[in-house]
Amino acid sequence: MVSRGPGSGTTRSPLALFGAGAILAVVIAIAITVTAVRDNDSRGDEVSMTATASESAPGSAAPGSAGFVGSELDSFGHRFDIPSSPAGQALPQSPSQLKAVHPEWLTAAPGGTNQQGGWQRVYGGPVIPFSTTDGPDRIVNDVPVGFGRTPRGAALAAEQIYWRTAARPTDRALWQQLVILTPEEIAERDRNITEGRVPTELPEKIKPLLFASDAFRIESYGEDSAVVRIARKTRDFLHGGRSWVAMRLNVVWRDGGWKLKSSASDAQPLETIDSIDGWTKW
Repeated sequence: MVSRGPGSGTTRSPLALFGAGAILAVVIAIAITVTAVRDNDSRGDEVSMTATASESAPGSAAPGSAGFVGSELDSFGHRFDIPSSPAGQALPQSPSQLKAVHPEWLTAAPGGTNQQGGWQRVYGGPVIPFSTTDGPDRIVNDVPVGFGRTPRGAALAAEQIYWRTAARPTDRALWQQLVILTPEEIAERDRNITEGRVPTELPEKIKPLLFASDAFRIESYGEDSAVVRIARKTRDFLHGGRSWVAMRLNVVWRDGGWKLKSSASDAQPLETIDSIDGWTKW
């Protein structure tokens, strides 16, 4: 549960309490997304668990074009496309010419997120960003490949990997290729799966809450590692307010690509913030 104080509040994630691996992703994912509608029952509010639009958004492409079968709106009205492949559709790439000396190196947004395929629902659940400048440049056996070795590529990889593995918590091959786990974490993850403590997919009632995030912020960046914060709306928007839940994710560059770092020793606090001024909008 995320707590708020004046202006903002911070709490540590369930990471250190629940062990590593897939079960953590599910626990944290639910903690974040339920923030958008928590306490509504006690306040007499009602939020539809099927708030995703059933019809295509205005201006959407015809079903089946460019690898997509249609488009919808998420719970906050953000348009996304539904790819023919559950794992998503990579977009044609035109790499950004920004260099590390550019003043916007850490703050520029990836290109293409405002065009068809810039936001896609993968595995029938999470809505995640795709770019035409920083990857992924292809999907190989359901695994996104080719994120740019840039701050934007790190942010895209962090967001994509986190939600892909959350949506496929028992997919060992996916986790092995996208997440860095210690032998102990792998053993714990496998044990939790064997004992039936990890669902094969996210619960249906949670899926409509997996709406698009709003912005990211690079806390630190180097050629081999990055710390990224991702901001998502909370239920305050449903009542005329404004607040976001920010989650910190760590990625490292290994074997030619970004991988999500998952370690029980890492703090991944969730923080409720009142503004995303200074953040980079996708």
